Amino acid sequence: MEREETKKALEELAKASDSENVYKFAGSLLIKVSKEAMIKELSEKKELAETRSLVLSKQETRFKDSLKELQTKIDDAVKGKNPPAAEAEDES
Repeated sequence: MEREETKKALEELAKASDSENVYKFAGSLLIKVSKEAMIKELSEKKELAETRSLVLSKQETRFKDSLKELQTKIDDAVKGKNPPAAEAEDES
């Protein structure tokens, strides 16, 4: 969501002429900034959001792989291929 808002803001800045006033929020205030400074700030913000998205995507993939592996182990244990409880009982 943040990435899309930032992208949209950059698109609007690209449409604006260099002579137009540009403002940004600083808490509850609006502060006048240069177009170049705002483009730089938004570009960095967009890059950070994309990096976060990539990291989260990789974490999700690893989590899903781990979950599949655990599910396979559980399924095997239930089917009796490698029942950990039965092995413990046999040793008694």
